[in-house]
Amino acid sequence: MPPSERKWCLQYFEPTLFPKNRVIEEEGMIPKYLYFVVSGYLRLFHYNDYGDEVTTHINCPPGFITSYINFINQTKSNENLECITECKLLKISKNNLDILTEKSTLFKNFSISVFQQSLVYNDNRSKELATLIGKERYRKFIKDYPHILQNVPLQYIASFLGMDPKSLSRIRKESHL
Repeated sequence: MPPSERKWCLQYFEPTLFPKNRVIEEEGMIPKYLYFVVSGYLRLFHYNDYGDEVTTHINCPPGFITSYINFINQTKSNENLECITECKLLKISKNNLDILTEKSTLFKNFSISVFQQSLVYNDNRSKELATLIGKERYRKFIKDYPHILQNVPLQYIASFLGMDPKSLSRIRKESHL
């Protein structure tokens, strides 16, 4: 990365540290920041009609996380963003992201790529939830994200996989036999 681009990143991304179990963006609000995960684990979740938490995304370093569509459009989100563990993050506001992408073609192209990857990820996730049975989703998850299993409570993983914790426990037992 050229020095000028690095300087702009340092200028517009703000380092921040959040404790474990802290909700840093709340549903019903416009997401204030796009976060780059330096260390730690976060999740996006919402409440279903029964008041149960539904985890829609789990993120770990390195990677970006926010309620993307709401952040980009500056609309109210129906999701909460919570630190599962202590998290070191770099945050950037929508206004500063716009300034940075206007100044830097490199960062603009990178930003578009991150957004496209998010769309592909969400599309694949929707297809997997619709077509794979629980056991297949779990096997794919541990193959693709083994480190998350070590750092994220099982109830969040179960919710992310579209099952209750008892079903995940049963599938895990069967997988170890």
